[in-house]
Amino acid sequence: MSEVPIRLPDVAVIGFDAPIRWLAEGWSDLMKCFWQSLAYGLILTGFSIWLVWTLYATHIAFWVFALTCGFVFVAPMLAMGLYAAGRVLEAGGKPSLADMLVVRSALRQDLAYLGLALLIVFLIWGQIAQIVYGLSTFQTHATIGSLLHFTFGTASGHSMLMAGTLIGGLIAFFAFTLVVVSAPMLLDRNADVFMATVTSFRAVSRNFLPMLFWAFLLATLLLLTVLTGFLGLALVFPWLGLASWRAYRTLVLPAEPAQS
Repeated sequence: MSEVPIRLPDVAVIGFDAPIRWLAEGWSDLMKCFWQSLAYGLILTGFSIWLVWTLYATHIAFWVFALTCGFVFVAPMLAMGLYAAGRVLEAGGKPSLADMLVVRSALRQDLAYLGLALLIVFLIWGQIAQIVYGLSTFQTHATIGSLLHFTFGTASGHSMLMAGTLIGGLIAFFAFTLVVVSAPMLLDRNADVFMATVTSFRAVSRNFLPMLFWAFLLATLLLLTVLTGFLGLALVFPWLGLASWRAYRTLVLPAEPAQS
């Protein structure tokens, strides 16, 4: 890890095509450590399927839907092993599964603060989602089928979907802005959480449209894995994690000490 920087690192200005390039580079990196990344993804997939099945078995269909959508909030913190793998690949090495599962540089206080901030955002989003749901219907939908019928087959469900998408999208983009650069930066550099989050906000504000496109790609690809019963997550999540490391390395330029 580098020395503690004494000023904020410079942020690059990127083109609209950068997110597509990051996906291509992330795929190339995935092929270099395919089996390790697949195992990493399978562990996450197994946990996701277990959680959804547990909620489904207890007839809490709303929370299946809410946690599935809310996955985009916590995904960056679950990708620490993939950021570490990207750093090893960048240095010309080959990461092992053990290196990806136990990332020593991620065991630090500032990353815990960032994770806590994301948890708070997620809990706020969950409360808002419950309010939108409660204002849209007077009954509780115990099964996924009944919830889907209400959401897509009734006028009240359509209103709930539009309101939830708008409000949830704004909160999700705020969380994305908070963490898109800060999570890999805290793993890579000896910066504090304030410096990392400010750098993340600067990266998004200087490249608003390309980063909005990047957020859309990440959310869309993650949510599409739901159509595969989360099985696609085993491949998609490592791919996006490695691509996110490429995004960080493009956006944040090496910090230089301030002149005395």
